[in-house]
Amino acid sequence: MPSIRQSYTVTVPEEPPAAAFTLLKPDVRRKSAAVSGSVLVSTFVGLLIHQAKNSKSVQGLVGLRNLGNTCFMNSILQCLSNTESLRDYCLHKSHRRDLNNNNRTNTALMEEFAKLIQTLWTSSGSEAVSPSEFKTQIQRYAPRFVGYNQQDAQEFLRFLLDGLHNEVNRVTVRPRGNMEDFDHLPDEEKGRKMWSKYLEREDSKIVDLFVGQLKSSLTCCECGYCSTVFDPFWDLSLPIAKKGYGEVSLMDCMRLFTKEDVLDGDEKPTCYRCKARRRCTKKFTVQKFPKILVLHLKRFSEARVRTSKLSTFVNFPLKDLDLREFASGSSVDAVYNLYAVSNHSGTTMGGHYTAYCRNPSPGEWYTFNDSSYFSPGYSVKCTAFILSLFSQRARCTFTSLPLTPSLNPPPFFQPSVP
Repeated sequence: MPSIRQSYTVTVPEEPPAAAFTLLKPDVRRKSAAVSGSVLVSTFVGLLIHQAKNSKSVQGLVGLRNLGNTCFMNSILQCLSNTESLRDYCLHKSHRRDLNNNNRTNTALMEEFAKLIQTLWTSSGSEAVSPSEFKTQIQRYAPRFVGYNQQDAQEFLRFLLDGLHNEVNRVTVRPRGNMEDFDHLPDEEKGRKMWSKYLEREDSKIVDLFVGQLKSSLTCCECGYCSTVFDPFWDLSLPIAKKGYGEVSLMDCMRLFTKEDVLDGDEKPTCYRCKARRRCTKKFTVQKFPKILVLHLKRFSEARVRTSKLSTFVNFPLKDLDLREFASGSSVDAVYNLYAVSNHSGTTMGGHYTAYCRNPSPGEWYTFNDSSYFSPGYSVKCTAFILSLFSQRARCTFTSLPLTPSLNPPPFFQPSVP
């Protein structure tokens, strides 16, 4: 049975990403808020079918060939290609000084990823690039991607980031694990100590960008004893909020994720002070916000007979997504802008991935559909949420589910005006 002093690590379900959402006009009351990040979103929406402008003069506009059901991979690669800090890390070849060169095969994934990014941003032609060499290396690192079956883009992103991190981890000799007791420390100091311990083993450019820290608090309803645990996270998987009326917002989903839950019955943990199983409350808050925040909407519902998908629209502002209310303490690094989206159209049985990305150079939005890329034939308002990249500030990723493909532009490019 669990103890209140045990680590309650957040596990993010390995589910397919999911559905569409509408984008709101930014709240004018938030214009004074400092933007501390950009947001990468992985979500399901319809395909954009507008014709492209003559935009090949813009760097970074190159398609990726589909090697056989590899649209999930191409979508994520385009999102990461437009992640400015990661792109520059590859373009400037800064990754080479971090490579663990003990064994050549231990750096092949990072090398091929960097080469691919360099090709996408230095190509002068209009032909799509083949990611075959990169695919070979990701398959060696994660054999589950061998073959030509359709895969989950969110799962692919996790494996890819993990592989890149391992090959540029600045820690080449990890210290032996020693169980230090930080329970006597105030929560703020305990969180810092736990983060420092994490960096002693996991320290890379990938961690610098994508990893945050989550605080889990368990409070005994009998004696009031509170146990806190701090865990690193690469993304947050958010439940879809339900409303009897009105629209669901991303803030509603965040509030549902962080709301206080009661552990009772078989879930009751053992209280350290009471020395007995007690009814407790559990709550999550964000101790440290990452520079790139990855948010995944849990749009698949497990039923007795089959898995169904939730098509609830989730609204959020185009920029200045203020998440400070979910911080463990006072945090100024919790305001985000969206900059890229991995989209899926289709059903739980199959579909197609595309990506919406805001190019850092001209600041315009483009849709990447494997070998093709498109530019909207009209002005996209409030686009700062999609691909505003601030290298020194935080960013956010997101995963969601589908709209039926339509001849009309998807809601993603039709911000509603309150």
